Amino acid sequence: MHGPSVLLVDDDASIRRMLERTLVADGYAVVAVADGGAALAAVERSLPDVVVLDVAMPGLDGLAVTRRLRAKALTVPILLLTARDALEDRVAGLDAGADDYLVKPFEAEELTARLRALLRRNRPPGEALAFADLRLDPETAVAHRGTGEVALTRREAELLALLMRNSRTVVTRQTALEHVWGGEDEATPNVVDRYVAYLRRKLGDPPLIHTVRGLGFRLDVP
Repeated sequence: MHGPSVLLVDDDASIRRMLERTLVADGYAVVAVADGGAALAAVERSLPDVVVLDVAMPGLDGLAVTRRLRAKALTVPILLLTARDALEDRVAGLDAGADDYLVKPFEAEELTARLRALLRRNRPPGEALAFADLRLDPETAVAHRGTGEVALTRREAELLALLMRNSRTVVTRQTALEHVWGGEDEATPNVVDRYVAYLRRKLGDPPLIHTVRGLGFRLDVP
């Protein structure tokens, strides 16, 4: 199972690799390219769910790419990355057709939070899941427990969705690895336990995810 697709465009190879690792770890399917021309070609091949686009690139810069995408009447959300924080720079980016603007340096958590916000804003709501006082929108990776909102990573949301769709039934670690991590070589049963711990901490008490010794995990009321 894969999360939303991201087209990542940055001419700085080290930044591009760092951002790609961050997004992949958060469950996104990433296509990373180094310049504006490659970005336009990638969009022609397959329209992503969101574009993360550096502004300052040689040749076709981020603003030019944004204008060309909008000239094609494409409504894909675009998040611009830039080192320039002047008001006129932000206005230029938004006027070109960008949906959001993030100034370097930034924390990975802010990038992924802004992507979740763009996907919430630009996608119709998906199938909502509910169990007890817990609700989850798998498309936006946002859960609600009681009256509180819980922001999840893509992996966390996919694992929680799997547990909710199989509530009161044991989900084995192997099943979770196959459905959430897609059989990735680096994924081990321990990673499932780690993500269950993340979910328990975020969802709070009373706990809804229970360990079934020797088998896996079950979503159930206390």
